[in-house]
Amino acid sequence: MQHGDIWRGIDLLAQRHGLSTSGLAKLAGLDATAFNKSKRLPRDGRPRWPSTESISRVLMAVGSDFDEFAALVTGRGGIGVPLVRQSDMDQADTLDLGSADETRLPGDEPDEAWFVLEIDTPDLAPFYHVGERLVIGHGAPLREGDRVIVKPTHGGALTGTLVQATRDQIHVQTAGNPNEVRFFERAKTDLIARILWVSP
Repeated sequence: MQHGDIWRGIDLLAQRHGLSTSGLAKLAGLDATAFNKSKRLPRDGRPRWPSTESISRVLMAVGSDFDEFAALVTGRGGIGVPLVRQSDMDQADTLDLGSADETRLPGDEPDEAWFVLEIDTPDLAPFYHVGERLVIGHGAPLREGDRVIVKPTHGGALTGTLVQATRDQIHVQTAGNPNEVRFFERAKTDLIARILWVSP
């Protein structure tokens, strides 16, 4: 998923709905200059990425979904990755990506370690809500400060911020209680993964 690809997707989304990028931004309740080309590569040379909130708002404004946006970004319809529903994952003893449904994400080559988690229960509120989809990097390197999802063996999933990771344990500040840090033994978890993206 490259910087230019995401911006191309926004340009094509506007064109598909008969809008300029300024018109698309205003329709979504954003500043009219939010998607200007001058803001994509500021003078300091560091590429500016559109926020997930901005993308979510423009997709809602034009009645599109993330699958359509993925097709615009890649020009080929995106890549297929497993789609797992939160309620199914919570009830299962182990994560079975092989039998999951499929959805599509932007990209050229599928990464077998990625999957999409569809939120269909209110258990992860207030950070994630029913209907949202989380792009999960299963196997992606974990760094302190990352937003992560953890599924203990025989337990339901929870999200939070990674505080510390050792060879045997991880320490997670839970999303629902910022004053609580929970400890998980790696050997007793079915999933420890990074949340890469949130889509509407």
